[in-house]
Amino acid sequence: MSEEQQILYRLGAALAIGLLIGVERGWHERDAQEGARIAGVRTYGLVGLLGGGMALIAERFGALVIGLAFVGLAGLLAAVYVENLRRGRADVGITSLVAALLTFALGALAAMGEVVIAAASAVLTALLLGYKPQLHRWVNALEGDELRAGIKLLLISVVLLPILPNRGFGPWQALNPYAIWWMVVLIAGISFVGYFAVKIGGAARGTVFTGLAGGLASSTAVTLHFSRLAARDAGLAPVLATGILLACGTMFPRMLLVASLLNRELFQLLLVPALAMAGCVYLPALLFLRSQSRAQPYAASPLRNPLELKTALGFGALLAAVMLLGKALQHVAGDAGLLALAAASGVGDVDAITLSLARMSQEDLPLAVAAGGAVVAGAVNSLVKGAMAGAIGGRAIGLRVGPPLLGAASAGLAAAWLWIA
Repeated sequence: MSEEQQILYRLGAALAIGLLIGVERGWHERDAQEGARIAGVRTYGLVGLLGGGMALIAERFGALVIGLAFVGLAGLLAAVYVENLRRGRADVGITSLVAALLTFALGALAAMGEVVIAAASAVLTALLLGYKPQLHRWVNALEGDELRAGIKLLLISVVLLPILPNRGFGPWQALNPYAIWWMVVLIAGISFVGYFAVKIGGAARGTVFTGLAGGLASSTAVTLHFSRLAARDAGLAPVLATGILLACGTMFPRMLLVASLLNRELFQLLLVPALAMAGCVYLPALLFLRSQSRAQPYAASPLRNPLELKTALGFGALLAAVMLLGKALQHVAGDAGLLALAAASGVGDVDAITLSLARMSQEDLPLAVAAGGAVVAGAVNSLVKGAMAGAIGGRAIGLRVGPPLLGAASAGLAAAWLWIA
């Protein structure tokens, strides 16, 4: 492609960017009276082309040209906006004004050779502008605790994570602050998504959706909550048992995901045991679901806050302890000590030991031991939740939940023995 063709291509991209944003803005303001718009489709196209032209001129006369053109355009658009506002022909929003300035910047970026980045940014801009009603509805539905939780998640991930040292400390160099906190962020993010999946599903989705999405955040919390509801009303046992099984079944794909994110090689080793365990739980849940009426009672979500910093800090401390203890047992008792730790950890939590084993498998721990330990933890945790459901919820829910979870634990251990060993 010759130099002239490249210039025409970049200017064409700048024009297309302006037209794309202009079409969205024109459709949004299609009911406005003539002359009330800050800019129309043609104007946005020309603004994008103006940005591209100024970028080409700046190659010869310096970057100051772009800055002066941008300031001049901003002044012109502001003057038009103020005049329309004075005459009562425009609303007080400045979205279109900002969109026009962004169009100029993206046009200049395209002319500088970053056509893909500029085009992708233009598409995202058009989507953002076009989804105004949905965005406003989401913001209005957002509660104070949820907003603060989102900010906390950004705090622990964007602010704290990058400043932590990425090297080992303590005995056997087992404690890596960056690695530990990254895993805290990972689990907090998964739980955050699970919380909003439950909320977005709403009451109309029923207990089934609550169990399925709630298991993404905490299958233990779902099991405890639904078991308590079953203890109050035994008539709800069938549908609540379905919710518990779906939540417990979701734990196994989650275990596979968490381990694979840290070490991709664990995916193949854990895939068969995770599928076997999930199948043993999901299949009875689907059978229970088919036997129930479509009008299922709704059980409130057990997830009250999407993110608690105290919980995150507690998980970080637990994770550090498990990693340190795992290193100690590996040096003292070898692989058998790690498997014993996995079984003990599975009584309360699967994520901490799964993450610890996956992290250690990146260093000197054999992949087979790491995968086997994760399966052992998942099996023990399933047995504990089955016992919990029967002890708290009573016989009606215990007989529905206990056998599938027992089957999942047995199938997982058998699959691990045949597939991993």
